[in-house]
Amino acid sequence: MTPHDAGFLLLAVIAAFFANEIWRALGVVLSARLDEDGALFAWVRMVATALVAGLVAKLVLSPSGGFALAPLWLRLGSAGVGIAAYTLGRRSLALGVAAAEVALVLGVVALGA
Repeated sequence: MTPHDAGFLLLAVIAAFFANEIWRALGVVLSARLDEDGALFAWVRMVATALVAGLVAKLVLSPSGGFALAPLWLRLGSAGVGIAAYTLGRRSLALGVAAAEVALVLGVVALGA
């Protein structure tokens, strides 16, 4: 990597940082006026949930890369383990994701894939 490339990379990282921080600061300022129980906030939560559900469905039913090596039954089973852990863990998203990941990795290792 030449010094010119390193300088360009550093400039890109700094520009990306400030572009992100502007929106974060604006979000903090504007969120003070939002009603968490209001219709707008409920709609945003529903859209976010639908996007995550769609992404998970695509990853499980139509994976790409190394994830496609796991059979469908294993992907569905690990998703089920994650949902069960999420439910039993008092709606802990981190617990659900970790349990599904562990189930998938252990299943792939057991299959020797």
